[in-house]
Amino acid sequence: MKISRIIVLLIAICAGGIALYLASGSESPNQPAPAEPVAQMPTADVLIAKSDIGLGQTVKAEDLQWQAWPQASASNSFIRRSDRPEATTQLAGSIAREPFVAGEPIREQKLVKGNGSGFMAAILPAGMRAISTEISPETGAGGFILPNDRVDVILSHHEKHPDNPVQPDILVSEIILPNVRVLAIDQAPKEKDGQTTVVGKTVTLELRPDQAEMLARARQTGTLTLALRSIADAKAALAKNADGDQLLVTVYRGVDRQTLSCTPSCASR
Repeated sequence: MKISRIIVLLIAICAGGIALYLASGSESPNQPAPAEPVAQMPTADVLIAKSDIGLGQTVKAEDLQWQAWPQASASNSFIRRSDRPEATTQLAGSIAREPFVAGEPIREQKLVKGNGSGFMAAILPAGMRAISTEISPETGAGGFILPNDRVDVILSHHEKHPDNPVQPDILVSEIILPNVRVLAIDQAPKEKDGQTTVVGKTVTLELRPDQAEMLARARQTGTLTLALRSIADAKAALAKNADGDQLLVTVYRGVDRQTLSCTPSCASR
């Protein structure tokens, strides 16, 4: 055999050995086995809130969307596309009686039709009452009070001069109901798109039963005025002590000002 053939044969054997070594070395003995394909869980399209929906807010079609939901955990109270494919348009115009957070499934128990007679009762928290009273642009902050704003109710009335009854009566003003929520102005229980003012003749307030009684008495005593509160302090808590809830009442007697602390029953006096 010629020397050249021997050299070629040796080169071929070496190349084969190197290839075999590289192939065996690339497969690590600790390499995990390929994962088995995961079985797909059955899902159902469920109607959810696309963004946060606040209490009393009108639900629009663009506020809702369909999302795949595990069928096993989809409650019967959820709205499924297979059952109601037109639900987004059917529910448009409803009003949220409870808030929704983004991604929360829509349940009809938390909605009420905007033209329904039970809307106001639906949005009232437990134990609260809705009571209306007359207002005017002068007593209603010029129309800049909107539903869901917080206001102070001020009572103004005349009293006899304590030292000299012959003198003219003294005008007394006092905050009898601080930090109460406005439910509606006339027949506008919600803020409309682009609305900046609501000039109405009647305001509906959210009050406790004792506050509702106080307001009813105050209406017969003098003139009621609403003072719009800033958003920054609208959630300020009322002062409390061991005797229970306390109202911080500011009383103006002529040019004199005095801040008193009293229970709800005394604020109407």
